Amino acid sequence: MTDKKTMIVFSGDLDKVMASFIIANGAAAMGNEVTMFFTFWGLNALRKAKKVKVKKDFMEKMFGWMMPRGAEKLGLSKMNFGGIGAKMMKDIMKKKNVNSLPELIEMAQMMGVKIVACTMSMDVMGIKEEELIDGVEFAGVATYLGEADEANVNLFI
Repeated sequence: MTDKKTMIVFSGDLDKVMASFIIANGAAAMGNEVTMFFTFWGLNALRKAKKVKVKKDFMEKMFGWMMPRGAEKLGLSKMNFGGIGAKMMKDIMKKKNVNSLPELIEMAQMMGVKIVACTMSMDVMGIKEEELIDGVEFAGVATYLGEADEANVNLFI
């Protein structure tokens, strides 16, 4: 058996992305090699909070305008209520000393979790490399499948 874990992060919901990073950080803390492959809506968690000036066509601009920009802007999968639910969740987490999503991402990077952005999804959604946080790798599905072949746990979130 190998001590390698992979996960596809497809969802862009705050609670699901947080769960992904909690699992990744737990596995890394146990000495596992971890690869997180972000695709489609999951890519929003990796977007920089501030707008980055890049050349985009009309459709790419529209996608960028409609999608949340970064980990702090993600909504909940249930009971989001136009962002009020996410704000309430963040307030409770702060009171209970639970790490925020940006803190979980930073922790994962410090522990060597490999964070990979799907280049095909980036192309489809008009996301450019410069718009994503530092430390992200870029690859296609074949790279993820190669990692998954070597892992003993593969998750889809």
